[in-house]
Amino acid sequence: MSTGVSPGWEAAADLVVIGGGVAGLTASRAASLRGLRVLTLSKGGPTDTSTQYAQGGIAVVAPHGDSVDSHVHDTVAAGAGLCAVDAVRSIVEGGQAAVDALTDLGAVFDLGRDGRISRTREGGHSTRRIIHAGGDATGAEIQRALNQAGLPVLFGAAAEQIITGPKGVCGVVVLSDQGIGVIHAPAVLLATGGLGQLYALSTNPPGATADGIALGLWAGATVADLEFVQFHPTVLYTPGGVGRRPLISEAVRGEGAILLDTEGNSPTEGVHSRGDLAPRDVVSRAIAVRMRALGTEHVYLDARSIDGFAQRFPTITASCLAAGIDPGTELIPVAPAAHYQCGGIVTDIHGRTGVPGLYAAGEVARTGLHGANRLASNSLLEGLVVGERAGVAAVERCDTPAEVTEIPVRGVERADRTVVQRVMTAHASVVRDGAGLAGALKQLDDVVSPHDPRGAGALSVTETADAALTLTARVLLLAALARTESRGCHTRSDHPDSRPEFRRSIPVRLNGDGVPEYAQLPTP
Repeated sequence: MSTGVSPGWEAAADLVVIGGGVAGLTASRAASLRGLRVLTLSKGGPTDTSTQYAQGGIAVVAPHGDSVDSHVHDTVAAGAGLCAVDAVRSIVEGGQAAVDALTDLGAVFDLGRDGRISRTREGGHSTRRIIHAGGDATGAEIQRALNQAGLPVLFGAAAEQIITGPKGVCGVVVLSDQGIGVIHAPAVLLATGGLGQLYALSTNPPGATADGIALGLWAGATVADLEFVQFHPTVLYTPGGVGRRPLISEAVRGEGAILLDTEGNSPTEGVHSRGDLAPRDVVSRAIAVRMRALGTEHVYLDARSIDGFAQRFPTITASCLAAGIDPGTELIPVAPAAHYQCGGIVTDIHGRTGVPGLYAAGEVARTGLHGANRLASNSLLEGLVVGERAGVAAVERCDTPAEVTEIPVRGVERADRTVVQRVMTAHASVVRDGAGLAGALKQLDDVVSPHDPRGAGALSVTETADAALTLTARVLLLAALARTESRGCHTRSDHPDSRPEFRRSIPVRLNGDGVPEYAQLPTP
C-alpha cells in the first residue's frame, strides 16, 4: 500500500457506517439483516449523538383526522419552495413502518388515556401528529433501543478520509485509539449529524463538527442548501453561556406556553397567523428582531399555565432547575441558537450520492425533505426512513471489489475553532447581510493554515474536526452570499424579499484544487 501516512491496522467490511445516531444505526441494522458485514464507526461514546438530545418527537401521520397529503402540505409550506415534493411524500409515507420497526426493537412511546400512542402538535403542523417517548426524551429512547439491538460499533473512531477508485468507494481511513487504520469497503454511509459547532451557541453535542459534509466534499460529492441553518427559537438562555445549550422543546408551546419579550409583549403577534406555533424560521426571526429592537439578549417563555409541567417535560424541568429557574412559577429566558442544518450532501431518497458507493442519511444529507426550513420533528422521521433505505441500497455494492491500494496525500486547511465560531456567529446567524458574509469569508481566508501530512503526519481527531468546520463554514458562506434573497431560515437584511429565480438549490462542490465552487447558480 502506497501512502503518505502508514496505517497501523487494517480491516474489511461490506459497508462502513460513519455515525452512531438514529440514521447510522438504523442503516447498520437494515444492512446486517440482509447479510452484509457492517462496521459502524462512532467518534464518541454510545450516547454522544444528536439523536440522544432530541426532545422533539417523530412526525408521523395520525390514524384519525390526519393524512399523508396534510403532512406533505405542512412540510412543503415550511420548506418555502425548496422541498422536493416527491421525496417529501415518499419519506412521509414511510413513517408508520419506521415507527413499527422501532417498537419491535423495544422502543416505548408515550400512551394516552385510551391506551394508544399519544400525539402532540408542534410549530408548522396543522394537527397533532407528533409522537414522543418519556415526554421530552424521544431521542434518548430511540438511541437506547438502537444501542441495545446488538450492532457492532467501534467507539472512539473518527473517519479521516474516504478513499475512492475507478469504481467508486473502496475504503476509509480511520483514526482510533489504535492509531491510524484503513478499512477496505465498497460502500460507506455518512450519518454524522450536523454542523452546530460552527456557532458559539448550539443545541448540538460537541461532536457536531460537520465531519460528514467535509468527508463527502473531499470524496467528490456535491452539497446543497447549507445556507439554510435552522436556529431553534427557544433555547435556554443563561448569561455568558456557550457551547451546547438545552433547548426548550416546541412541544411546550404546543401545550400552551407563550412567548413574551422583556416588556411583556408577544414577539410573534401580527407576524404569522399561527403566532408562537409558526414555523421555526419565522419564530426565530421574530425573536431576533425584537431582541435587537429592545437591546436584550433574550425573551421569555411563559409555561406557568401548563398543568403538570414537571411530569410532562422532565428533561426540560431538570435543565431549568439546574439554571435556577422553576418553570412552574417563573418565566423561562430563551433565545435562538443553532439547531439543525436543512441542507447537506445531495442524495436521492435511498441515500445515494453522486459518488458510487457513497451514501448519506440523516441530518448530513440533503434529500429534499426539508427545503429552506425543516418542519418540526421531521428529522427523526427522515433518519429512520432514509437510514433504513440506505442500508438496503448498500447491498447493490456487495459484488464490487474494494481494496485500498493507495492513500492519497491530501493537504487541508483549518482555522482555530473558536475563530470559526466567532466569525459565523457574528455574520451567518439568524439575520445576515452581504457585507458581513463577504467579510466572514475574508476573515477565514486570513487565518487558515495549511496542513501537509507528508511533513507533519496525520491530523488528530480534533484537528480533523477543525478542518471540517473550516471547509463547511466556507461553503455555507459561499452559498449564503450567492442567495441574494430571504427564504426559509436564510434571512438577508439587505435582500428581505424572496425572488422567484432563487426557487432552487445552489449546489457547491470542490474543484480540482480542493477549493469550493458553485456547481450551478440561478439565472439572474
